[in-house]
Amino acid sequence: MRRPFIAGNWKMNLLAAEANSLADGIVKDMAKNTPQVDVALCPPATYLATLADVCRDSRVRVGAQNLHWESSGAYTGELSGQMLKDVGCFYVIIGHSERRQYFGETNESVNRKLKAALQVGLHPIVCVGETLDERQQGVTQKVIRQHVVAGYDELSKEHAEKTVIAYEPVWAIGTGMTATPDQAQETHAFIRSLLVDLFGSQTAESIRIQYGGSVKPGNVDDLMAKPDIDGALVGGASLKIDPFCRIIRFQS
Repeated sequence: MRRPFIAGNWKMNLLAAEANSLADGIVKDMAKNTPQVDVALCPPATYLATLADVCRDSRVRVGAQNLHWESSGAYTGELSGQMLKDVGCFYVIIGHSERRQYFGETNESVNRKLKAALQVGLHPIVCVGETLDERQQGVTQKVIRQHVVAGYDELSKEHAEKTVIAYEPVWAIGTGMTATPDQAQETHAFIRSLLVDLFGSQTAESIRIQYGGSVKPGNVDDLMAKPDIDGALVGGASLKIDPFCRIIRFQS
């Protein structure tokens, strides 16, 4: 049985006091309600070390939103996996659609970052998903196949089992639009079939696949009721305590 996993991607939001207060509120809510769910908070990089302290000895893990594939060097403005690990990160998001759209990330760079994260013991959240044009053209599965096959190139079963995949239909991120539970389940099942082809059924069944794209308290229950949806990568709704904690306490 795959343990549900809810992660909050705070993107480029909040200031230090707000970030600390939000993390502290989520930690305290989880301590009271103890849902059987893994939870991660992925703040801007400037708050990673502080939030690692806030979340210490709790059931909330901290994740970064990006990393560089090299361990060190002349890469101004970048952070290595070792640096992230050093300040207390457990997870790292790789290949988010906004990184692909605005910063030119490719399936090949995702693969390099994935290998770098695994090398230092971070747990990658690998993002895949199609744009609205791609969905309307009927090439969703083609795009997803490229993202998964190229992104996971040359990975062993053992490494693959330490990853999480986040399916994010790009047209549903920050738009208020959400894939229907049936649409999401269909794509999640397709992703799992790709993992079977790459790594075998046992490994494929162990890898958690999150849904990301305007997840809210009002739709999380129906999404999480689907057999291949193992959690959520939450954007805007993760920036306030009550909505995010309600998502953590989903009913399926």
